[in-house]
Amino acid sequence: MTGYYDLILGLIPLALIGVTGAVSAAGLSLTAAVPVGATVSVLLIGHALFVNGPVASESTSVTPSLQPNSAD
Repeated sequence: MTGYYDLILGLIPLALIGVTGAVSAAGLSLTAAVPVGATVSVLLIGHALFVNGPVASESTSVTPSLQPNSAD
């Protein structure tokens, strides 16, 4: 099953190459088109990290032990 993060991982290089190619084909130089494509890729990464960030469920979270270690 393809999840959200699988799609993001596929869209990052696709956006970098696709947006760079589209902007370059539209008439902008390659030197100016690469930062535009990279910006779209960074926005995708930022969305995946901060807007829809990975969250550990409570059942899988590790809780530290509050019992002191006894050295007998």
